[in-house]
Amino acid sequence: MTAYPLLIVTAVAAEADAFRAHLDPDRAVVEAVGVGPAAAAAGTARLLATGHYRAVLSAGIAGGFAGRAPVGSLVIATRSIAADLGAESPGGFLPIEELGFGSSVLDADPTLVKGLVTALPEAIPGEILTLATVTGTAATADRLATRFPLAAAEAMEGYGVAVAASGAGLPFAELRAVSNPVGPRDRAAWRLADAFAALRTATPALNALP
Repeated sequence: MTAYPLLIVTAVAAEADAFRAHLDPDRAVVEAVGVGPAAAAAGTARLLATGHYRAVLSAGIAGGFAGRAPVGSLVIATRSIAADLGAESPGGFLPIEELGFGSSVLDADPTLVKGLVTALPEAIPGEILTLATVTGTAATADRLATRFPLAAAEAMEGYGVAVAASGAGLPFAELRAVSNPVGPRDRAAWRLADAFAALRTATPALNALP
């Protein structure tokens, strides 16, 4: 009996296309589900309810934290963190854990992480933050870097995909290619071509994941 494929979830079609041409359809399939944690969770849950998969990977482009993940690099999540899930207070941001309403952190599956790290030795392991609002100032970048000293990158979907995978009882991982530094927004400086090229180089590793 053929094993179920890996489900690779991206936000937009351009990210999915970076993988699709070189994926083995018996080993992995890729679908774009929309931008942001809500669309990612809902879209992933729909796919998992209508198909059979062995594991789930959130993948696409991301911002990289300065000194941790340079533009053009790949980042493998050790954990996916909903960095803006919580409440403001006079004393600063309160994560959802401090409010007693659950957890903002989901660990990536260690077997998937090991497989990715082995197959992609140049990739950077680290935490990947999920944010509904992309960071656009140096002040926010510094604040996030201080709160999350192990964070290598930020994106908008990983935690949502992880929630859906966890609810379905499936292993989860996250892989990102860095297109821009986290910080002041300068779309003209984004190196999307380099990030998409990095995603394409990762395709053989995805075909080989357990």
